[in-house]
Amino acid sequence: MDAYALRRVYLEFFQERGHAVIGGASLIPEHDPSVLFTTAGMHPLVPFLLGEPHPAGRRLTNYQKCVRTDDILEVGDRVHLTFFEMLGNWSLGDYWKDEAIRWSYEFLTERLGFDAERLHVTCFAGDADAPRDDEAAMVWRDLGIPEARITFVPKKDNWWGPVGALGPCGPDTEMFYDMQPDGPIGETPAANQERFWEVWNDVFMEFDKQPDGSYIPLRQRNVDTGMGLERTLAALTGASSVFDTELFAPIIERAQSLARAADPYALRVVADHTRAATFILAEGISPGNLDQPYVARRLIRRAVRYGREMGIRGHFLGELAEVVVQIMGDAYPELMEHRDHIVSALHEEETRFQRTLDRGEREFIKAVTQARAADQNELPGAMVFRLYDTYGYPPELTEEMARREGLSADMEGYRRAFAEHQERSRRGAAARFKGGLVERSPQTTRLHTATYLLQAALRRVLGDHVEQRGSNITVERLRFDFTHPTRVTPEELQAVEALVNEQIARDLPVTWREMTLEEAREAGAIGLFEGRYGEVVRVYAVGDFSLEVCGGPHVEHTGALGRFRIIKEEGIGAGLRRIRATLEDTEESSG
Repeated sequence: MDAYALRRVYLEFFQERGHAVIGGASLIPEHDPSVLFTTAGMHPLVPFLLGEPHPAGRRLTNYQKCVRTDDILEVGDRVHLTFFEMLGNWSLGDYWKDEAIRWSYEFLTERLGFDAERLHVTCFAGDADAPRDDEAAMVWRDLGIPEARITFVPKKDNWWGPVGALGPCGPDTEMFYDMQPDGPIGETPAANQERFWEVWNDVFMEFDKQPDGSYIPLRQRNVDTGMGLERTLAALTGASSVFDTELFAPIIERAQSLARAADPYALRVVADHTRAATFILAEGISPGNLDQPYVARRLIRRAVRYGREMGIRGHFLGELAEVVVQIMGDAYPELMEHRDHIVSALHEEETRFQRTLDRGEREFIKAVTQARAADQNELPGAMVFRLYDTYGYPPELTEEMARREGLSADMEGYRRAFAEHQERSRRGAAARFKGGLVERSPQTTRLHTATYLLQAALRRVLGDHVEQRGSNITVERLRFDFTHPTRVTPEELQAVEALVNEQIARDLPVTWREMTLEEAREAGAIGLFEGRYGEVVRVYAVGDFSLEVCGGPHVEHTGALGRFRIIKEEGIGAGLRRIRATLEDTEESSG
């Protein structure tokens, strides 16, 4: 079975059980400032998991492209990836643990043919907040999984949520496949992740975390499941790692043909990072110094450095990206549509990094010289982190380079510097994003509607080439990223602002109705139609001014918005602009 067939078989299995197939979402989350990328199949469905009715019904299924950068230093082992695909099925207040677990087991063992004797599962062990999940364990026992292959683990390993500090959350049960069935008897997934590969996770949202820290039963219980396509495909085909599947082998073969001294670990990193960067660039992103553009830059530069270690000279990532497009283009047409941008952006970033890479090497030599002059035999941890964070040097490479110079590297100091950096980032994100749209406050709802007026006004003033590339809403302001080749002039900004305020003064009604995706296209609704939506969508109309596909929420009439004011416009990458704007209360909006 190949990847195409696995996607198809999964969707068909759940269609047969009453699930509607919905489109996957963009890698760039819409109106969710808490993360830079879609990190799981459930991410775009959070409003519906919180109780909003989904146009397609209460049983849903799809496959979703995801990016996670938390484990970037783990990439290169058998299973960790930066970009991956998640197969998922959801119950929005419909079926519960018994059906979800039985269908997971049935799909794995009967539809895919996995050996049931090699399946191991984990369940939530319970704590002061919630009881042990004996209900899930009982279903597994009934299916024939013996006690020896059911492990109860704590909340840090088998609990999902909430999104933010409050809201829906609950225990999960994870499914692992034993890739070394002749290994030591009694070993568990918690003890050996190289041996046991996690392939599926069923999350049971049954609690609502309260402001006082307590957990109460959730009014609408949901099931959210996620199966990693790459790991499942590798386990299914008997591959020794995800990199030995059809999804990666051609990329690695091409990179190997360019290398003078190919290293398996380096080849895996190059293949993973090139694939992830290709998908990020396909969202219209260009490498930069902030947010998603920075992640793209970091991945590209890390791939270049590992390529250089293998003796690859000159530009090579564009050539590898072409292979990615060939492999994945049928499932994700946006790769073909944005192919020229992908290859061009990779080429430009490779050119820039050659100079940065040389500076990093000079920085390292300077640090070595200073250490010797001070009669020190250890490279400071702060320098190890600087080379990692600024120049893309993995700490283990710096440690190896230091060893060649007769020095050690303060890896404990590096880890402290890294942890301090993460904590600063978390604090910054919390301060920056507190009160986002997920909280559904009246102010964020007003700014959400203003965002749609802004996009419509930009298209009228600048042209129909303007397309949304990202948005972020807090209680203080909105931020809107869009495509436009040049700086927006002060006169154009003034015209956009005036046009938005004109619609607010008209006190236009904001209405919505459900229609098919094709009807939405024919009606001229604005939306990211690249496989993002299901067959039935919600279309919001702001009077005769704006028509967009959106999940809401919005105000009922534009007069409630107040005065719209643009506070900043700037470039964030090639062909990408960003506007920040606020709403100021008026007598009409406050009354």
